[in-house]
Amino acid sequence: MTSKRHTLFNVALIIIPWLTLIFIGKRSMKRYSLASGIVGIFEMINHLYGRKRHWWEFYDKPRSFIRDELPFDIGPYMPMSMWLLKYSYGNFKKYVLLNAIANGAFAFLFMPFLKKIRIIELKRLNYLQFFLYIHYKAYVLYGTQYLIEKARA
Repeated sequence: MTSKRHTLFNVALIIIPWLTLIFIGKRSMKRYSLASGIVGIFEMINHLYGRKRHWWEFYDKPRSFIRDELPFDIGPYMPMSMWLLKYSYGNFKKYVLLNAIANGAFAFLFMPFLKKIRIIELKRLNYLQFFLYIHYKAYVLYGTQYLIEKARA
């Protein structure tokens, strides 16, 4: 049964990041949403694979992809991708640095917090491996945006 804590966490995890897009601007939203959506779908596939390999475990039972992993994909992942592209696309070093900071904060600060509040814990990955698991997709996102920009030109 889903705990009230987990339900409230999921709602906040989805709503808060999307509300920030009010400030991103219509032009940036239009420009970066396709790449963020494509890589968001890629992220969902990665989550299904990680779930199958038992890389992490959610505390609430029964386990459900829609309740457990999906809020992380449609919540912070896609809006954060758009923000990072907005502020760093065209400057690859800046993009990599900002992504490393964001992914490092998630892997090394937020994941231990999620374990402490009994939402999720890593099982077959350590924090560094988890960081690499989420960080490599930054390069996929940048490449996808590059190809979209090239196709539009």
